[in-house]
Amino acid sequence: MNEEFYQALEDLEKERGIPKDYMLEKIRQALTAAYHRENPTAGDNVEFAMDPETSVLQMFAVKTVVEEVTDPTAEILHERAKALPGYSKCAIGDIVKVRLETKSFTRIAAQTAKQVIIQGIRESERGAIYREFASREQEILNTQVYKIDRKTGAVILTIAGKNEEQTLLLAPAEQIKGEIYSEGQHLKVYLVGVMKGVAGNAKTAKGPQLQISRTHPGFIRKLFESEVPEVYDGTVEIVSVAREAGSRTKIAVRSNDEAVEPVGACVGPKGARVNNVVDEIAGEKIDIIKYSEDPAEYVAAALAPATVLSSVMSEDGKVCEVMVPDDQLSLAIGREGQNARLAAKLTGYKIDIRSKSFVK
Repeated sequence: MNEEFYQALEDLEKERGIPKDYMLEKIRQALTAAYHRENPTAGDNVEFAMDPETSVLQMFAVKTVVEEVTDPTAEILHERAKALPGYSKCAIGDIVKVRLETKSFTRIAAQTAKQVIIQGIRESERGAIYREFASREQEILNTQVYKIDRKTGAVILTIAGKNEEQTLLLAPAEQIKGEIYSEGQHLKVYLVGVMKGVAGNAKTAKGPQLQISRTHPGFIRKLFESEVPEVYDGTVEIVSVAREAGSRTKIAVRSNDEAVEPVGACVGPKGARVNNVVDEIAGEKIDIIKYSEDPAEYVAAALAPATVLSSVMSEDGKVCEVMVPDDQLSLAIGREGQNARLAAKLTGYKIDIRSKSFVK
């Protein structure tokens, strides 16, 4: 090793925050492994001493001083031990360090140190990316469409990071059905979570994996938060969201201020606020209903836009029996049962819908 090497470690610590001692330990471990590959018969008692002050890196075999050697890799004769620099007064049973000389050591050390430094930089970059985006989980990211994989349907997005641009993958399952994307298009996505990635060698190592979506219910929450000040500041609370992306969403809201009407706040003047959200999700229909602590009342509201004549909870509190006008039955159930299904998901109750004439 040389002064340039130690200077590189110091620069790495200052610029990227990777402790020099951490990198030196990584290099020590790597060199130990490299030495054993070159010397399969060597024992496990090999050590490296690195002195930043003198820029000297040496390799030693740690041995026990004995009168008669039975294991050459771990033991040394007393007379030979006393001849070693600094061990003239050693006694039987003492531990000494015998310097090892090898022609290939310098080459191995240089290559290994280089690899460890490169790996350290990669780990630092991955760590910085993870920390940056982990703090933004369950938030909306503003991205741009870079490329569309026509074969798989995946959309490759880019987003500006603190240090450099990052690439994200929007899988087909996380895309709104029927939505068409184009290269260069600006697109909002919901950051579901961040995984640290898979460690490996330089060719296979992967950095943090960002799980993004446009179909997640959380995306709706954050869109309303960005459009409705009352939702952003907590005056209006989104209690529940039920969504079938690309088709319909139902949200239940309540106000923490008696002076603020929650549904009206989310709809906005002339429907401006909810329309902005609808525009972002490709025209997906949104039903905004007022939450109620009364389960029967809550279920009745959740079946909007259908009109409910009566709603009664079962004795066990798990099923709500609902009666609707004859001409509202299909509307209450919805196409392929969607309206009833979303209402049940929104409220958490099983819903039994019947028409007025059927009840008679």
